[in-house]
Amino acid sequence: MNKHIWIIASFVFLFSCNKEEVKDDSFVLEQPEGFPAMQIPSDNQLTKSRVNLGKKLFFDKRLSEDSTVSCASCHLQPMGFADNFQISPGVHGNLGFRNTPTLTNIGYAEIFFMDGGVPTLELQVLNPIENPDEMNMPVPQAIERMAAIPEYQQMALEAYDRPFDAFVLTRAIAAYERTLVSGNSKFDQEVYQGKNVFSQSEQNGYQLFLDKGCADCHSGFNFTDNDFHNIGLYEIYTDIGRKRVTILDSDEGKFKTPTLRNVELTAPYMHDGSLASLEEVVDFLNTGGETHVNKSSLIQPLNLTVSEKADLVAFLKTLTDWDFVNNEKHGIYYTYE
Repeated sequence: MNKHIWIIASFVFLFSCNKEEVKDDSFVLEQPEGFPAMQIPSDNQLTKSRVNLGKKLFFDKRLSEDSTVSCASCHLQPMGFADNFQISPGVHGNLGFRNTPTLTNIGYAEIFFMDGGVPTLELQVLNPIENPDEMNMPVPQAIERMAAIPEYQQMALEAYDRPFDAFVLTRAIAAYERTLVSGNSKFDQEVYQGKNVFSQSEQNGYQLFLDKGCADCHSGFNFTDNDFHNIGLYEIYTDIGRKRVTILDSDEGKFKTPTLRNVELTAPYMHDGSLASLEEVVDFLNTGGETHVNKSSLIQPLNLTVSEKADLVAFLKTLTDWDFVNNEKHGIYYTYE
């Protein structure tokens, strides 16, 4: 009898030890009220090890030619994962030709870059690394450099069960970026959570946003229709926008509708950073824009009064999610266990 009890006790002990050794690598992605489920590729489902690896790479300046620029250099959390430069400097102070877009809710995007030149978040990772005005690092060289770091080799094996390579690099960074979900702004609390937190000015601004057609393009939970529009920013565009991808004259001057989430934090605005403040953006849209053959018919003079413009700006500021920009889980020093 005692022998049988000892055997059973030993089995339970061993089973308990083995159970503790099995690490729970599952990752539960936050889904705010009013948000749909995020569509994630089958070969890059989120796990803690993948997100941790991607975060480490996102902040690692060794991915750039001279180890001075990381993804995080241009996508700063306090600024809604954008920055405050008109055009962001890359290696050697090189300047590109477009303003840095926010990564807020980037996992919900359907197409990437302002001209829609890349179809997936994984592929998007490659462009800034190789771009001579950003990180200027040919991907094979980037892989060679990072694969020589033992910690990255170990993390790659844990996350993807393969040595560190381009597959691991692109998917890990994309995995981390999909965790950048923002859905607890004052707007969310008012509209999705029913908390009645809007001031009268903010409520007036929201009604103007709807009545004046702003929501025709800045639509849905993420305030974007994921489409491309020419808003009449210029009569002559030096950056031809969507036409760079399609080669169609009808796409000249068209750019992807950006999300408005955390827009208060992401100044300056437009594809070239030419408008410095939300007030300037509203003033521009109030005029109806410049004449251009491709200008959207949706862009018409708004005829807003001074107080109405102030109300519209007040509403746009309700889209700031302070919990998101202060969330330590998005930072380099937080590790999912």
